[in-house]
Amino acid sequence: MNKENNSETAHPGLNEKIARSKKIITEALDRFGNDMVLAWTGGKDSTTMLWLYRETCNELGKPLPRCIFINEGDVFDEIIEIVDKIKKMWNVEVIELKNADVLGKIKGLGDIIKADDLNQRNRKELEYINFSEKEFPFEPESFVGNHLMKTVPLKTFIEENTIQAISTAIRWDEQEARQEEVFFSKRENPSHMRVQPILHFKERDIWNTIHTHRIPYCTLYEVGYRSLGARCSTQKNSDIPAWEQDLEHTTERVGRGQDKEKVMEKLRSLGYM
Repeated sequence: MNKENNSETAHPGLNEKIARSKKIITEALDRFGNDMVLAWTGGKDSTTMLWLYRETCNELGKPLPRCIFINEGDVFDEIIEIVDKIKKMWNVEVIELKNADVLGKIKGLGDIIKADDLNQRNRKELEYINFSEKEFPFEPESFVGNHLMKTVPLKTFIEENTIQAISTAIRWDEQEARQEEVFFSKRENPSHMRVQPILHFKERDIWNTIHTHRIPYCTLYEVGYRSLGARCSTQKNSDIPAWEQDLEHTTERVGRGQDKEKVMEKLRSLGYM
């Protein structure tokens, strides 16, 4: 009995979900080719998505798209470690994105940034989100921090390169603001397509895929984290591994900064993933 049959026997329906993702990925590769990049955070979802792209590309004899890794200025060491490990293991080309202007103004978390000290692009982005204060603390997952440290580097990268599509690893069951998403979602400012091939996966499906196909994952999940964001605003959900927790009846992102969760819909309207 092959690996796929074992997977189907142990986790009914999983192979069907994987096949659905591969179909979406195949369409994306045909439509966008080298003008598509994969958003990889080093977390369980985006690493599973990367594995799906790798499997599909191997089956089709096509090159794996480049990945982008957004460094918001407060990344777990364990995330850096797993990204480096998989990058070498799977021969992945990774482009690091960051807001160098903001990072150049601070030495650490909580440092005060004066709006007038930022470059023209960042000042315009503050106006774009209707932020009129003269200064703000460096907090990567605050409303202002998310926009400047994640969305702005992503937008800049799309604008400065011939990028037609960004593939992201969001899921319908992960966050209320994502429940109306579709597999191919046209975005503006700047114009591009969001390809979202694992929307139909549930958190349990992700872990079943990881364990069935022996996909590497960040060690933080082994000690109780379920959803990983900036180090300063991410906490453990439990003291047992993520996959052993009650995934069906507890909230996955409760360990993430809740101020961000409350404004997720607004952040996504501005270009956040």
